[in-house]
Amino acid sequence: MSGIALVRKPGPRIADGLVTYVRRDPVDPELALRQHEAYVSALDAAGWRPVYADPADDLPDAPFVEDTVVVCGRLAVLTRPGAPERRPEVASVERVVRELGLTSVRIAEPGTLDGGDVLQTGATVYVGRSSRTNDEGIAQLAALLPEREVVPVGLDGVLHLKSAVTALPDGTFIGDPSRVDLPGLLVPAEEAGAHVVPLGGGRVLMSASAPATAAMLRERGLDVVAVDISEFEKLEGCVTCLSVLIM
Repeated sequence: MSGIALVRKPGPRIADGLVTYVRRDPVDPELALRQHEAYVSALDAAGWRPVYADPADDLPDAPFVEDTVVVCGRLAVLTRPGAPERRPEVASVERVVRELGLTSVRIAEPGTLDGGDVLQTGATVYVGRSSRTNDEGIAQLAALLPEREVVPVGLDGVLHLKSAVTALPDGTFIGDPSRVDLPGLLVPAEEAGAHVVPLGGGRVLMSASAPATAAMLRERGLDVVAVDISEFEKLEGCVTCLSVLIM
């Protein structure tokens, strides 16, 4: 696989990141930085060239770059995050996608959209109705993607759609049926096993905190790359949140 991985290094204030559905546990900024470096190295080794957004040390949630932009082909939809504190993250990401030659458009007020609520598989785009993404944001995304089928999805007690479900390379959904209602859902052995980043071919990236799910996926013939992202998981983050893969 050959493509670009848009990422952003965590800053010294990462421990102040927002939490909604989990208790706040202490986060080690230095460990988070080392884990992020290992995560980026895993993407690089799989053929995804890292491109960094500018540091944003005053914005604790900035390493969760997925929430700021949705990339469909050569179109970059710049989001309007549901948490007002996170909206300043978007400007620096806009500069990067323009430098990469993508066409950029924006979700406008009163719409809100977090990229973590957007799951693309084939010609279908599933979008979670969440505390961060509203119906207006979903409608605007659908209007910006006329060649895609945009499907709203209800959520229960989870931050983002991709906090509950992702898709394997063959399009099979893997996730928590108590949080999201989608057909043919493969149930992971651990909560973190719901989060998978397809890297190309039969290779997927997932968290080291889901070893039983990794074993299940290997039995299905997938090549699993595991990374430790424990400090980001304390902030409701997962392997999908920390990058945007661009072909």
